[in-house]
Amino acid sequence: MNIRKLLIANRGEIARRILRTCRQRGIQTVAVHSEADRDLPFVREADEAVCIGPPPVAQSYLNMDAILDAARDTGADAIHPGYGLLSENAEFAGRVEEAGLIFVGPSPEVIARMGDKVTARRHMEEAGIPVVPGSDGIRDLAEASREAARIGYPVMLKASAGGGGIGMEVLHSEADLEKAFTSARGRAQAYFGDGTLFMERFIESPRHVEVQVFADGKGRTLHLFERECSVQRRNQKVVEESPSPSIRPETREALCRAAVQAAKAVGYTGAGTVEFLVDPGEDFFFLEMNTRLQVEHPVTEMVTGLDLVALQLDVAEGKPLPFGQDRIESGGHALEYRIYAEDPDRYYPSPGTLKAFAPPEGEGIRVDAGVETGSVVAPFYDPMIAKCVVWGKDREEALARSLKALSSFRVEGIKCNLPLLIRILEQPEFRRGKYDTGLLKKLQSNQR
Repeated sequence: MNIRKLLIANRGEIARRILRTCRQRGIQTVAVHSEADRDLPFVREADEAVCIGPPPVAQSYLNMDAILDAARDTGADAIHPGYGLLSENAEFAGRVEEAGLIFVGPSPEVIARMGDKVTARRHMEEAGIPVVPGSDGIRDLAEASREAARIGYPVMLKASAGGGGIGMEVLHSEADLEKAFTSARGRAQAYFGDGTLFMERFIESPRHVEVQVFADGKGRTLHLFERECSVQRRNQKVVEESPSPSIRPETREALCRAAVQAAKAVGYTGAGTVEFLVDPGEDFFFLEMNTRLQVEHPVTEMVTGLDLVALQLDVAEGKPLPFGQDRIESGGHALEYRIYAEDPDRYYPSPGTLKAFAPPEGEGIRVDAGVETGSVVAPFYDPMIAKCVVWGKDREEALARSLKALSSFRVEGIKCNLPLLIRILEQPEFRRGKYDTGLLKKLQSNQR
C-alpha cells in the first residue's frame, strides 16, 4: 500500500526532516503541534496542521487520542513518530495499527520486547550477543544490595524502561546505593511510568559505538555501518561521527555482524540502532536497541548517500530494500554536532526568542534546524534546536570544515552550546580520535 498522506507525530527539526522526504515523494503531510509550537517552521511547511493541546508534552505530543483523532480527521493513512516522544511506545504503535493506519516503524511486539531493557538483555544473551554483566529487574533495596555485591562495584543503576540517559547512576559503594536507590526509582516512575530498576557492571573508560540496521521484513537485514557516540553530557550524546576513528577494522566488522544478528533475533523491521559499549581492549557489549530513527541518522546519510526516511517509508509500504549488503558503501567522514539551547557550562536550558539564527553554509555542510530567526524556544521540550552535520573526504578535512562551520554559526537571543562544541573540536584527544565517554567530563573539570 502506497502512503498518500502522512501524519508526523513529532515536532521541530525531525518533523522538518520527514517533511523534506515526503515533498520529494509527493506525499501529503499533516503536522500536529502544541499551542507553544504553532509558529514554528514545521507547522507552516506541512500541507495541513492540527493543534493537539497545551504546551506540556503530556497534554499534546504524548496525547495518543488527540494524535489519532487528528489522523482520522485529516484522512492520513500513516503516522511517522520521529524520535523521542511516542516513537518507542508499543501501545501507541498498536493503536495506530488498530485504527487501520500504517505505523512507520517496527511492530508493537518488537518495540515492547526491546523497550524493556531487562527483557532486551535476555533476548540478546539468548541470541549469543555479549551483554554487560548485570541483573534482572530489582524490586527493593535489599535485592539491589545483593545484586551489586554479586556484580561487583562500581555498578550502573538504570531504569528498565528508560532512555536518553535519564535516571542513570554510577555507584561506587553500598553507601552510594542506599543514597541513590529510592530517588532513582522515583525518577523512573515519573519519566517512564515504570519504576523497575536494574544494574550493570560499570565499564571504565568505554567508548559508545552504535550500528545502524535496516530490515525489510522480507528476509533482508542489513547494517549501514557504525557511528561513534562517545562525546556525551549526562549520558546524552553531543557529537557523533562515522566511521568511528577509534576502533580496529576487525572490531568494526564484528560489531556490524553482531548488530545484524541482534536485529534478526527479534524479527526486526525498519530502521533501528543497536548500541554497544566498547572497552579499552575492544571487547564490546550490547547496551540497548533503539527501535526508531536516531537523532544522528544524518551522519549515516552523509557517508552512505542514502535517505533513511525514504527507506523507512519504502519498508512501511511493504517494499523490499532495493539493495543488498554488498551494495552499501561508506565514503568519507561525517560528524554531527547537536546545537542545544542551554548554558554550555552548567547545561541549564536557555529558552527565549531567537533574535538571530544564521546557520553556516558551504560544501559538505548540512544543518537540520527546527527554528529560525524570531522563533520562540519554549521551556517545555528537549533543548536541542538544530544539528550541524559536516562531511569531508577524510576526518582531517571534516574537522577543518567543522571548526569553520561552528565558528560562523550565529545564534543570538539565547545561550547555546556552540562555544562548548568548539572547545571539544580543539581538544587534542578528540582531534586524534582517541577519546572515550569521559572526554566531556574531563574537559569541564579542566575549565573550572
